[in-house]
Amino acid sequence: MIPFLDLHKINARYDAEFQKRFKAFLDSGYYILGTNVKAFEEEFANYCGTKFCVGTANGLDALRLILEGYKILGRLKDGDEVLVASNTYIATIIAIKQAGLTPVLVEAEASLFNFDLTALEAAINKKTKAIMPVHLYGQLSPMDEINALAKKHNLLVIEDAAQGHGAKSAKGKLAGNLGDAAGFSFYPTKNLGALGDGGAVTTNDEELASIISKLRNYGASSKYVNDYLGVNSRLDEVQAAFLRCKLPDLDADNAKRRLIAKRYLSEVKNQKLKLPIWDEVGSHIFHLFVVMVEDRDAFMKYMKQHEIGTLIHYPIPPHQQQAFAEFGHLSFPATEKIHKEVVSIPMSPMLSSEEVDRIVEVLNNY
Repeated sequence: MIPFLDLHKINARYDAEFQKRFKAFLDSGYYILGTNVKAFEEEFANYCGTKFCVGTANGLDALRLILEGYKILGRLKDGDEVLVASNTYIATIIAIKQAGLTPVLVEAEASLFNFDLTALEAAINKKTKAIMPVHLYGQLSPMDEINALAKKHNLLVIEDAAQGHGAKSAKGKLAGNLGDAAGFSFYPTKNLGALGDGGAVTTNDEELASIISKLRNYGASSKYVNDYLGVNSRLDEVQAAFLRCKLPDLDADNAKRRLIAKRYLSEVKNQKLKLPIWDEVGSHIFHLFVVMVEDRDAFMKYMKQHEIGTLIHYPIPPHQQQAFAEFGHLSFPATEKIHKEVVSIPMSPMLSSEEVDRIVEVLNNY
């Protein structure tokens, strides 16, 4: 059996170091917002090329706290519209709604799984105050075009970089440093994954970073002194310790993912499968390798029979979710086609050459 993703194999490499870091954590007697969180924030900011990083409990909170921070700064107010791709994971939209803002869904395009830029520009009106591009599946959104639109209309750009750790623009800038602020997730399946939940905000805005640092900790500026109505959303100290072990290997792991993606793209020859488009540069870190197939159920049954794991990211588009009933009247043909046909096949830096051989063989015989 070739599993969709073997997290145990990914993390087993760090077993001895994890044990060492965990013992140091236990021995420290300091379990919340300690030295590991502070060190990881510095290391991850340095990695992304930003001035600041603020650890949060998860990626959803990272996005929400960015929006809440901009409300405190007066850049956003309740009801302002935020443009977001209609094929994103629901967490992106939940963050906007939880911050008291209005998500406006924008049609996607089915080649890069990102914004349809024509639809994006058409959606901008006087109520629009921000764009939230999503680096879905590990593919950078078209940030040059998005930033140009934002500059033209004086809009904030807030990256949902939950799946984009290490993706690099043509100009050499990394995800997390391509807009005004960015939210990351360190959910265990991410390219940089913790052993539990975790998230972070990256930004070059010192005032925003300071506000978010307070918001994540009950709005406190110091112990029992609260400046804002905050939340409890702190990056866990032990997860920060584990992330510090893994961060130095992120680029090498992403490079392995790209090599596997290159093999899939060059060796899979099956007209029934639509493969992703990639220009073989660093703008894609293949958090997921997503194909499209018309008869998805039959394809997944076939893959299961041949003992190869698959998953769907994601089976139901946001506007058809019960949680977002207010969008139920909307129609997004490209998005609906994406959600009906996408299937993710195994993608991991731990896949062996022999396993890739087998996956390619099975895909070609479908």
